[in-house]
Amino acid sequence: MVRPILVTRRPTRRHGGLGLLRHGFLVLAVTTAGACAGNPPTATPPGPVVAPRIDVAVDLTPRISGLTVPVLAPEPVGAFDALLTSPVLRDAGFAAEVDEWVGYWTEAAAGSVPGFLRRMGHFERMVDSTLDARRMPPSLRYLPFIESGYNPRATSHAAAVGMWQFMAGTARGFGMAVDPLVDERRNPFKSTDAATRYLSTLHDEFGSWFLALAAYNGGPTRTRRILRTHAPDAEPSDSLFWALRSHFPRETRQFVPKLVGAIVVASDPARHGYDHVRDPAFTFDPVTVPDATTLDVVARAAGTTEDEIARLNPELVRGITPRGRSFALRVPAGSAETFRTNYALVPAAERVTFVEHVVASGETLSHIARRYRISVTEIRAANPEIRPRYLRIGARLTVPVVPSAGTGS
Repeated sequence: MVRPILVTRRPTRRHGGLGLLRHGFLVLAVTTAGACAGNPPTATPPGPVVAPRIDVAVDLTPRISGLTVPVLAPEPVGAFDALLTSPVLRDAGFAAEVDEWVGYWTEAAAGSVPGFLRRMGHFERMVDSTLDARRMPPSLRYLPFIESGYNPRATSHAAAVGMWQFMAGTARGFGMAVDPLVDERRNPFKSTDAATRYLSTLHDEFGSWFLALAAYNGGPTRTRRILRTHAPDAEPSDSLFWALRSHFPRETRQFVPKLVGAIVVASDPARHGYDHVRDPAFTFDPVTVPDATTLDVVARAAGTTEDEIARLNPELVRGITPRGRSFALRVPAGSAETFRTNYALVPAAERVTFVEHVVASGETLSHIARRYRISVTEIRAANPEIRPRYLRIGARLTVPVVPSAGTGS
């Protein structure tokens, strides 16, 4: 995975002491072989380590006490959470890291968190049910919180996109379309399905949710290399990740403490100074269009606004469905029959609104793309019959420029 889009600096240490104890987690002594909590990374990486050993004085599994509201969503009730029962949560160094992130979420990010919590209301039940169906830790519902603020249109500086911040290659590998007109990384349903499959695959490979999250953030290839180099014979465990954390990039070694800090704050926002406000659930009616159709046409047929159709269909990058095939769309709940009736009355030639550009002497696709502030690839996607080297003077090009395309939710 990629750098989180909102975190630009390390949070300041403003909540000293054993922060997990402060926030309801009991911290016990931990000993590891090959790593000491709190020590800075050494200049020369140590050699291979054996599996870390954790000495626990009291068995807290399977719960973490002290939170004033449940960490989990109302459904499923009482589900076992392998992430939040990890022995590493009892490590003092881990507790201090989480404490810093609690400070970040309540101070440096205070202006953003209310929006994150609000948008979470759109999708949390869908995410919860998907995690439950795959028997995954329910607390992973907070991963889109730290990755994108639950924004389907979020884009990072490294070009990761969507609620779950997929890179294009990984997304395609999990069956999502990524092209100039449709980017299914922005589809909250398809991306959630793909993200949970990906995380489950990583957990199956690495045998630890901490290692799986490290691989999700920093890439499985890097994680394999670190394990092969520094712990080739060690049993996989969350503790192994914590022992080897100095070998991961800074963002990756902070990733799990950052997530747990978000869980502490977002699972009990009122306790941390935030109103418990959620947007209503993301509801819609499914419909299908048979060929290219722009969202303004869809909106008129459904009796709603173009902004609302764009909000319900964030994967449509240019505000137009692909040519030559049917495409599933979402319209406001209760409007499907109205849409079908009205859409059937729209002549096929009037289902696309666009700018029609007539090619002038000396113009190339690059010239035209710059004029309309889109890419050559987008023009070619809207005009699949075009032959760039044989662009004729007087040829008419469809330029998919829809004013509201790309607006945020």
